[in-house]
Amino acid sequence: MRIMALDIGEARVGVAVSDPGERVASPVVVLPTAEVLACAKPFQRLLEDWEPELLLCGLPYTLAGTEGPQAARIRTAAAQITSTCGILHEFADERLSSQEAKRSLREKGMAEKAMRGKIDMIAASLFLQAWLDARRGD
Repeated sequence: MRIMALDIGEARVGVAVSDPGERVASPVVVLPTAEVLACAKPFQRLLEDWEPELLLCGLPYTLAGTEGPQAARIRTAAAQITSTCGILHEFADERLSSQEAKRSLREKGMAEKAMRGKIDMIAASLFLQAWLDARRGD
């Protein structure tokens, strides 16, 4: 089954996908949040191209393990995406995924400005990979 991860931000959504064997997560693209919420053409094309059976939405937790202040907005957005696109969703802990994505891009020598469009899809691939590994018991 192919899983599509969504790192839902206020302005952008980072998208990553798993391989059909659910072993490897790969970053795909960053789209405007409004397009994803409305299931607009660019997001529809992604769904058609990748054919995910599940949307894995990153849910921000605090370091203490409780849902962060943005969690309610993410839950509402995920429900809206499921209702407009017809694909079920689950949530995954995305705690520290954006910081890890930034660190990884910095190590590759990328400047802050160039990172802006990539952080969200890298973060989505990081929490998707962690979720896949946990399901396999790695």
